[in-house]
Amino acid sequence: MTVIRLLDGSERIFEQPISVLDVAASIGPGLARAAIAGKVNGKLVDVNCPIECDSELSIITEKDAEGLEIIRHSCAHLLAHAVKELFPDAQVTIGPVIEDGFYYDFSYKRPFTPEDLVAIENRMLEISKRDIKIERKVLDRAEAINFFKQQGENYKAQIIESIPGDEDLSLYTQGNFTDLCRGPHVPATSRIKVFKLMKVAGAYWRGDSSNEMLQRIYGTAWINKDDQKAYLHRLEEAEKRDHRRLGKQLNLFHTQDEAPGMVFWHPKGWILWQQIEQYMRNLLSKNGYQEIRTPQVLDKELWIRSGHWENFRENMFTTQSDERDFAIKPMNCPGHVQIFNQGLRSYRELPIRFAEFGSCHRNEASGALHGIMRVRAFTQDDAHIFCTEEQIQGEVVKFIDLLKIVYADFGFTDLLVKLSTRPQKRVGSDEQWDKAEAALEAALIEAKLAWEVQPGEGAFYGPKIEFSLKDSIGRVWQCGTLQLDFSMPDRLEAEYVAEDNSRQIPVMLHRAILGSMERFIGILIENYAGALPLWLSPEQVVVLNISRTQIEYAEKIAAQLMDSGIRASLDLRNEKINYKIREHSLQKIPYQIIVGDEEVRTDTISVRSRAGESLGQMTFQALLSRLQEEISLKH
Repeated sequence: MTVIRLLDGSERIFEQPISVLDVAASIGPGLARAAIAGKVNGKLVDVNCPIECDSELSIITEKDAEGLEIIRHSCAHLLAHAVKELFPDAQVTIGPVIEDGFYYDFSYKRPFTPEDLVAIENRMLEISKRDIKIERKVLDRAEAINFFKQQGENYKAQIIESIPGDEDLSLYTQGNFTDLCRGPHVPATSRIKVFKLMKVAGAYWRGDSSNEMLQRIYGTAWINKDDQKAYLHRLEEAEKRDHRRLGKQLNLFHTQDEAPGMVFWHPKGWILWQQIEQYMRNLLSKNGYQEIRTPQVLDKELWIRSGHWENFRENMFTTQSDERDFAIKPMNCPGHVQIFNQGLRSYRELPIRFAEFGSCHRNEASGALHGIMRVRAFTQDDAHIFCTEEQIQGEVVKFIDLLKIVYADFGFTDLLVKLSTRPQKRVGSDEQWDKAEAALEAALIEAKLAWEVQPGEGAFYGPKIEFSLKDSIGRVWQCGTLQLDFSMPDRLEAEYVAEDNSRQIPVMLHRAILGSMERFIGILIENYAGALPLWLSPEQVVVLNISRTQIEYAEKIAAQLMDSGIRASLDLRNEKINYKIREHSLQKIPYQIIVGDEEVRTDTISVRSRAGESLGQMTFQALLSRLQEEISLKH
């Protein structure tokens, strides 16, 4: 007798072992038709999986998040199946689910063309319509290796040989195609209906540049056509907003091969940077932070003592001088501890909040670099708070309140929060980690924030809270972090004199709001599609004359704007006014001031907004009041 407890708390009793599909059928034929998989005692399984003992069961349909992931995983197999039918000599390697889709890597004698992608997608549709049953079988390691070698699939054989342990392996077959996979999969190919192949890219086998370059075919799969249409629209919007294209168009920055992963900031881009940095600097000062500056290069021994050498060495740039080994700092925390350690600290001084716009370098893989979003040289709006254990909760809440203000001022109000707990590779005792995780959880409760837990995703020295924001087209960007560290102050011999005159080790809170300045600027550019709010725009107003007779008046207006703190420029070129208006509209300048003979005669100006709206004639003072109010409101 088998007792099945369902998600709603009800129970069903069966005389013998029963499959997930049969349980669904016992509830109703509609659920049986909708079932994609099951979750038995928390483990995802195929619908035909037998349940042989008392279990908790939830039926997975396409409406569930797990259901969509299973469809995408099955679609990756459908892609591989189609490629093998069209190109029998191609070898399949790996094909995982990724955000919004999937990919599969292939080894083939020539590059796949756009025409090949069309043919592959059409064959996938054809295989889907065949309604082929997808069946699972289990082989031992030797049988599985032999099977794939006989098929000429040497990469699959290598994958199996690299899997630790001696457990049996599952293979999934649909028609004449068999693949290695843990599953689960949809019950038949007809359940995969809405998909599209997106592009082909290169990818080294196992991510090693010394191995063969494979061909990675990316695809997306959805439950219905409306969802896929909305996704493709988001991609079109993202392409229009690409910060690399806009950075060039708006003359903000560039990158080049002579400095991979490092940014050349142009004058306009540096104005934008400075607006953000000065805004943050003023806010930090008002909230009790002291700004400091620490060296770029520090002795290897300090990085060993801090724990970075053991846990972060592969990402660090190193150098030598005077027969000593040094590292260019990948992060600022050890340097901040050195400043804390200068002089004997008292509990009365705590909390101490040190802030630094710290320039860091990390040796990111070249394939991971992406414009100014993923770089090797970056600046963090970094700070470290040294406090007592009793002060942790209050400091975390204050930080969260500050972070909300900053994000709102930049136009982000939709905040997602995650608590990342201890990773497998870490320093510090379990007792310290228990205490640290509990403290952050208590602070999140006090701040009345909703959050989810990310097990094992904390930093090597402590748990962390991650803050992500959602942009104008719904993309999520992880920016802010707060990490609680009991370990590094101890390793670097930080201490203070407690109220009872004993020497105690302070708690260290690592925190950033924007994260990387470079990346945050990239996010801003894409969020606003380059049309930055007035307070951030490198060029806020441009003054245009219609003919040479207004040059002197235009110069006077521009000078008055600049004297009033407005970032204004002049365009006195001997060009038609419509040409100048169009050109500056492409530069996304918030306001264009147009002066002709009528404006000179009446001592007024004609104002045009970035949206192309004519705001009519107004006095200089009326315009200035409008600009100052808009800047103060930050929208």
